[in-house]
Amino acid sequence: MKIKLFPNKNADSLFIADILKEKLENNGFSLVENDYELAIAIGGDGSFLHMVNANDFNENIKYIGINNGTLGFLQEIKPTEISSFIEYLKEENYKEELISYENIKVVTNDEAYYFKGLNETVIRDMNLSTAYNLSCNGAIIFNGIHTLQVTPIAPINNNIYRTISNPIVLPEDRIIKLIPNKRTTDIMLLVDGVNHVLKNVQYIEIRVSEVKLKCIRMNDYDYTNIINDKFLN
Repeated sequence: MKIKLFPNKNADSLFIADILKEKLENNGFSLVENDYELAIAIGGDGSFLHMVNANDFNENIKYIGINNGTLGFLQEIKPTEISSFIEYLKEENYKEELISYENIKVVTNDEAYYFKGLNETVIRDMNLSTAYNLSCNGAIIFNGIHTLQVTPIAPINNNIYRTISNPIVLPEDRIIKLIPNKRTTDIMLLVDGVNHVLKNVQYIEIRVSEVKLKCIRMNDYDYTNIINDKFLN
């Protein structure tokens, strides 16, 4: 199997990458820069998102992450599990899980812009503060459920303004279309942590990708346990 590593710039992640590289090569794996079958992120969740984005969401590559960050919600393997992880790879003792991502289209007065997002897309007025799905009490959705969730940021309800207060989960075949009002046609679009400033926006469409990404999971992988470990313990 041909493999490429995607460590972040943190010294600890680079140290882990060196150890992983040596162990992989000693076990017959090839570390390459092109035409690889497996991409391994080393760092936190941002490293995993950067890796997928750097591969332009290529569905022909398998993805997995080694967590050297804080929360590491997207990263399955711990640094202490590297040896057993390599044994699983050698024996092909793992499963694949298909993950959806978002296709985002933004139409302005001048042209259309296209983006892809794996984790989260935040749309806001350029002059307002921002937040994230979990911070706004959005639902945690299992990986295998291909869906979109709309979570309001700081909803308000009074005699003048009426907004939806609760998250909405939509089927994967639905398209979310957002039309800015006349006062907020200049927006900030945050896709997986990357900011895009867009002016004179007519509308935004977000849909679940038809193409799915392949993530490697160890056979004892359990999403419920990850939720318990990251948020409850």
